[in-house]
Amino acid sequence: MIIAFSFLNLINSGYKAAIEHYNSLTTKDWLHFDVMDGKFVSSTTFNYELVKEINTYNKLYADVHLMCENPIDDIKHYAEAGAKSITFHYEAVKKEEIMLLVNEVRTYDMKVGISIKPNTNVEVLEEFLPYLDNILIMSVEPGKGGQKFIDSSIDKIKYLRERQDKYHYLISVDGGINNETAKLVKEAGADVIIVGTYLANSLKEKTMDDLR
Repeated sequence: MIIAFSFLNLINSGYKAAIEHYNSLTTKDWLHFDVMDGKFVSSTTFNYELVKEINTYNKLYADVHLMCENPIDDIKHYAEAGAKSITFHYEAVKKEEIMLLVNEVRTYDMKVGISIKPNTNVEVLEEFLPYLDNILIMSVEPGKGGQKFIDSSIDKIKYLRERQDKYHYLISVDGGINNETAKLVKEAGADVIIVGTYLANSLKEKTMDDLR
């Protein structure tokens, strides 16, 4: 299972040293960037300029999650900032725009994913499954860290796992992940766990081994 460490939990601390330390612990995991525009969600975080700066010393896979309105406006910027994948929200765009976004991301030779909020039925993604590299299940409401894991996320992971063999997507989960919930989502079929607070509080190889 891949661990994607959420940069959001480092933004108010000495993040360069923490990211370099994280890079020293692993070569196969991801650094995850939660980008919020203050419109799609109430919080505002950072933009592509900070991601570009970080990727001058981050050597891990840079995974960008756009919690933004009009995500198509940001794709080129994050590609140039060194992103390897971009995930946008199903709820942020019109259904007829989804494939336009998918194809736009691929234009920049990046992986593409879709994320859904806790109250969105996972079945809305059915017709898009053949075209996705990643599906991100939000197991908390997007926009804030430190929330409790929403148990209904497990059923969504199982739904995607049952169909996964026909396609090529990874199943990612974000929100309330610790050593206990990591075990639950792994058993349900998750491939990637986005971990913030729990890992930031103990950025050690043992913590990562426990999560796996």
